[in-house]
Amino acid sequence: MTTAGEQMHALVERLYPLCRSITGDGVRATLEIVGEYVPLRVHEVSTGTQVLDWTVPQEWNIRDAYIADTAGNRVVDFAASSLHVLGYSVPVSATMPLAELRAHLHTLPDHPSWVPYRTSYYKPEWGFCLAQDTLDALPDGDYEVRIDSTLADGHLTYAEHVVPGQIADEVIVSCHVCHPSLANDNLAGIAVATFLARALAEQTPYYTYRFIFAPGTIGAITWLARNAERVNGVSPARAEPRARGRVKHGLVLACAGDPGQLTYKQSRRGDAEIDRVMRHVLHASERPHQVNEFTPYGYDERQFCSPGFDLGVGSLSRTPYAGYPEYHTSADNLDFVSPEAMADTLAVCREAFAVLDRNRRYVNLSPYGEPQLGRRGLYDSLGGRSDAKQAQMAMLWVLSLSDGEHSLLDVAERSGLPFDTVAAAAGALHGAGLIKA
Repeated sequence: MTTAGEQMHALVERLYPLCRSITGDGVRATLEIVGEYVPLRVHEVSTGTQVLDWTVPQEWNIRDAYIADTAGNRVVDFAASSLHVLGYSVPVSATMPLAELRAHLHTLPDHPSWVPYRTSYYKPEWGFCLAQDTLDALPDGDYEVRIDSTLADGHLTYAEHVVPGQIADEVIVSCHVCHPSLANDNLAGIAVATFLARALAEQTPYYTYRFIFAPGTIGAITWLARNAERVNGVSPARAEPRARGRVKHGLVLACAGDPGQLTYKQSRRGDAEIDRVMRHVLHASERPHQVNEFTPYGYDERQFCSPGFDLGVGSLSRTPYAGYPEYHTSADNLDFVSPEAMADTLAVCREAFAVLDRNRRYVNLSPYGEPQLGRRGLYDSLGGRSDAKQAQMAMLWVLSLSDGEHSLLDVAERSGLPFDTVAAAAGALHGAGLIKA
């Protein structure tokens, strides 16, 4: 995990300089780098495409931007940081006095050395983001203002990576790829998702795992619009009762590398299997953590959990959305995220999916009285184990609750035993012909 943490931080470092937005070449460059780690299927959706209640916007790209004084010195320079330009700024080339320019400048007076991250996706606007200290140092006078950008018909880009499972039912893992130089939000989530996909590919998971790398909000909405029948079994255009589709569970990853404690935000349902698994894993791990109720604000869990889809999708982060001062500022940099924090987030994801993959319901094939375990060699198999008593109790609990209604997670929660011990007991009982899935 230490090595994985260092590799994830190196990936964040590679992605950090790129100027990402909800569309454009920065997203493509990001996906090209991620594609070096895991194979991706990249999708391009044309401007003007109707996606649920939204429309795919025009594509935005930027080559250069700056504010220069009369001597030609760039006092604000896009080349120094992609945060310096208001996202989706329309092109501008003008000379104007500082008094007029101020209406287009964004700062953080409470953190005068930080540069804010600001956007104007759906309203034609232009602007610059800079440190308050920089603004305070600018003398009155004229400034050359230039934003060399294009806003034109093009495409929205997103990508998928699929880890095949033993069954076609899917777990989706989503992260957003639309923010510029912000290490925790969103690059740490991209890195953890990428290395989680690699870890799962080394196994033969029970579920099929679909990783979605998409711009926030509009990207998730686009994916849902294009996959509605797989998700729900019916099209949103048809007023039919919702049928459960192929997507059974899901997790949104964001803010995955900061020093805060792990935080899990539950799905809209609140009792989805992923909710129970995450609560169990975090509690059993004895890590400092917090579990929050669902709210319809935050990351793309709110799209997946919207009432028409109502998927069991929660969100895992460290410090939650907007919960740390560095959020959406230049202070969310490479020093703010650590290999150790990303490795810890990755470990929890792996632990949770290991539980999810093995959580089955069983039926006791010898339900009348307690079956004789000794003559089947089940007690002998525990000889020498330091947890022999615990393993024996796990077998009895599995037999007791294997009525087709209770899952192994139910057994672990009710008995207070570790899930791994319960799953091992179920494997032994299944091998002895005493229970069936």
